[in-house]
Amino acid sequence: MTDPSILILASLAEGDKHGYAMMEDIKLFAGVSLGPGTLYGAITRLEERGWIRPTKASDRRQPYTLTAAGRRHLAEQLDSIGSVVSTGRERLGLA
Repeated sequence: MTDPSILILASLAEGDKHGYAMMEDIKLFAGVSLGPGTLYGAITRLEERGWIRPTKASDRRQPYTLTAAGRRHLAEQLDSIGSVVSTGRERLGLA
């Protein structure tokens, strides 16, 4: 799973984070290194869709938070991914 949008939403599901903290968190839980261009491009798209929003910054780094709509979208995407994983495991005889 390397979709930057889903990875960012999953990272923010734990709590508010700025870009660098998201990159480090994603590297830890998914083993995926997002470059700054990929990360900030995805952040812009997520903001435009209303799934994340910036929060008040205590320093120069801009933290983001997951919105209710973003939480719903993440849950829907994870359900869909879970279905694909289940089917794949069954077809491989791993279920």
